Amino acid sequence: MATTAVCVLFLVLCAALAEEVKLKYKPATKPVRLFTEEELKRYDGSQEEQPIYLAIKGVVFDVTTGKEFYGRDAPYNALVGKDSTRAVAKMSLDPADLTSDTSGLTEEQLESLDSIFEGTYKTKYPIVGYTASRILNQDGSPNEDFKPEDQPHFQIKDEF
Repeated sequence: MATTAVCVLFLVLCAALAEEVKLKYKPATKPVRLFTEEELKRYDGSQEEQPIYLAIKGVVFDVTTGKEFYGRDAPYNALVGKDSTRAVAKMSLDPADLTSDTSGLTEEQLESLDSIFEGTYKTKYPIVGYTASRILNQDGSPNEDFKPEDQPHFQIKDEF
């Protein structure tokens, strides 16, 4: 009888503690997928029934819960529906910066990008996919030379 009571108490305690344990990163709610630029454009917040997606460093996040920031006519709507890595690094909404190109960024901007990527997007929004440009050539064929570990400012933990 005492063993049963201890087991029940243990299970209740585990269940209570499990409620308080939080994941460091938001889990994906759907399987992740590969997005072309054209596909990603569909998730720009212009259609109410569609989710809102934003890519940074080739990782596509579902930012729909931040609709007040990223939805239609919202302050950061320019960033969604595309890979806005450069704009996030520079904290810019200039149309010329709405690209995945990180060439010419300063060390400070790259550090800011990593900080925002890790501290904001990966902690607040689920990853729903990756941009095709990370692993495909212009013609759509696989980039045989692509190795995540060789990418500048890429960490394997970016994938999870």
